[in-house]
Amino acid sequence: MPDNPRQICLHALLEWERGKKFADELLHDAQEKARFSARVRGFFREMFFGVIRHLSQLDFFIAQLREGRLDEETQAILRLGLYQLFHMRVPSHAVVNESVSLAGRSRGLVNAILRRATREHAQLEHALAGAPLAVRWSHPGFLIDRWIAAFGQEKTEALCAWNNRPSDVFVRANGLRTTADELTATAAATERVTFHPRILKVTELPPAWLTDGLVYVQDPSTLLACDLLDPQPGETVLDACAAPGGKTSYLAELMGNEGRIVAADLWESRRARLRENMTRLGVRNVEPLVLDGMLAHGELPPASFDRALIDAPCSNTGVIRRRVDVRWRLTEEDFIRMPEQQLALLRRIAPLVRRGGTLVYSTCSLELEENERVVERALTEIPGVRFVESRRALPFVDHVDGAFAAKFTRI
Repeated sequence: MPDNPRQICLHALLEWERGKKFADELLHDAQEKARFSARVRGFFREMFFGVIRHLSQLDFFIAQLREGRLDEETQAILRLGLYQLFHMRVPSHAVVNESVSLAGRSRGLVNAILRRATREHAQLEHALAGAPLAVRWSHPGFLIDRWIAAFGQEKTEALCAWNNRPSDVFVRANGLRTTADELTATAAATERVTFHPRILKVTELPPAWLTDGLVYVQDPSTLLACDLLDPQPGETVLDACAAPGGKTSYLAELMGNEGRIVAADLWESRRARLRENMTRLGVRNVEPLVLDGMLAHGELPPASFDRALIDAPCSNTGVIRRRVDVRWRLTEEDFIRMPEQQLALLRRIAPLVRRGGTLVYSTCSLELEENERVVERALTEIPGVRFVESRRALPFVDHVDGAFAAKFTRI
């Protein structure tokens, strides 16, 4: 008998609420264990991510419909039901019946609240329209305030709207095996992307494209830093924060599989995944290495690389559409802590690049503190680096994930 997607979604949401696992991990685990058809899998995914994306809005509706606290499970059941009522094409009677079946001793309460929500749908939408921006778009207030200060009200609303839409699937044509033109000729459900010539947007991803190493699933913005690094065939290149290998494999493609790429990451499990991806994609010039970029290592002597890429750990505010629970994990203190770590990583990696070589620092953050200000501090605090140029992608301008990359030359 097929598993009940709403029941499994409820359990996954309750586990997420306890804060020990990220949403992506919980989704993967649930789908691995459940017996879902392809259609039900999509239904489950939309419910799970949708509730997390619209959390503040759903809790606002609950507060309009009932006063007082609810237990954790009843709150989650109501969120799940209200998301289906307000964001999915599910008949209201099915939503109410299925939600009540999940509710146990709170069946009467769940039934009453969801039936009232069905009757008062228009009034609830009207009330939501007058709520604060953080409630309407389900983002923490401190993030909204930061973005209004940086981008203004209109662009902040556009950014929030972008973050709340399900993400598109982009793939990079693996130039070591095929071209974008060859791929579009073999599949109708593809679209060329103006942001980058190697990227395709797909509505249906042929499984053979993945298994045969023809593509890598990758947002166009992630290629900014690699293009800025511009590695050449025969060079020695360091990818300092490499796993799972999207940027690494593109660097190998740009180098024609010639030369040497040292792909470093902190954990053995991540190195194993990187190895698997390189094998699948036909990459031959990468040496995976378990290494903490914050520490000195004898196997990476000074001035031993022509180019180095630091894709630094960051707040991920440019990829909230894909990493749906990032918004709820961040705190204001992160924007104080992260730049210190990012600058320390730059300070450690910079001496590994030879004189005249190139160093690129990148993030998937939209924040000034993690981008331009880290660059400014690097120029005053790290000897021997000269700023060349920077590039960025903004979701509300470029319609891709947010990203920032800065290029330095070693002098």
